[in-house]
Amino acid sequence: MKQKDIPSLSPTAPIILEMNRISKSFGAVTALVDVSIKLRKGEVLALVGDNGAGKSTLIKILSGFHHPDSGTIVYQGKEVHFDSPREARAHGIETVYQDLALINHLSVYHNMFVGREHHKRILGLKLLDNQKMRKLAKTYLDTLGIEIPSVNSAVDMLSGGQRQSVAVARSIYSSPTILVLDEPLAALGVRESAHVLGLIQNLRRQRSVSIILIVHNYNQVFEVCDRINFLHSGEIVLDASTSATSEEELIRIVKAGLGREAIAAAAAEVSTVTKWTEPSQGGESQA
Repeated sequence: MKQKDIPSLSPTAPIILEMNRISKSFGAVTALVDVSIKLRKGEVLALVGDNGAGKSTLIKILSGFHHPDSGTIVYQGKEVHFDSPREARAHGIETVYQDLALINHLSVYHNMFVGREHHKRILGLKLLDNQKMRKLAKTYLDTLGIEIPSVNSAVDMLSGGQRQSVAVARSIYSSPTILVLDEPLAALGVRESAHVLGLIQNLRRQRSVSIILIVHNYNQVFEVCDRINFLHSGEIVLDASTSATSEEELIRIVKAGLGREAIAAAAAEVSTVTKWTEPSQGGESQA
């Protein structure tokens, strides 16, 4: 599905999440400095930046792993404080991390339903409904086009790409309000990546779940995202819609890499260059 096939996000779409002036340090290391982001209902937001820019710290604060030193989180109009990942998930915030958080010695289908297992009663005893979980897990993975030897396989017997696929499928099918994906395609092959991108695009078309996507591949940003936040040295230095910029412009801005002023200057320069190189009505260059 191409960008032009996706309806634009309504400008009146409600803001579902605000992280305001978030700061976080680890000892002498400053990870985030007054970072503020907004996420609308149904929006796909790309969070980009170099390694060490603070992306993972920011989402771990949203997910309840870390507490901010300062700043607030407003979720669905109310200020919230998540003391644990369990609390964040209870509010409908699901996160797939780079380390996946899978339990290697358990089967694929058990991993798919960790914390939300299906049960049945036999002779008054509450037992795991393994048959139902196996069937549902296979359906989920088949829907994504993900091939694994068997849902009975232990996770540690799978390839890196297959493990990533299981983690993504587990989060998507928990029906989250906000889905945070931390480099979900990093370990996937071309075909598996295409299926996951297709699913993100389908979710974007439906506008039923808001997504924060951490990704380094800028081509993928412009394929499935509505807006870009560029995080540099713990600060958001660029906030732009994908429809108002391009991959080439983003790369040039990222290369500036010297803070807000340099980023703003690079963006202005690119905007000027683009303006003066657009074709005229007669088909000739303005330059």
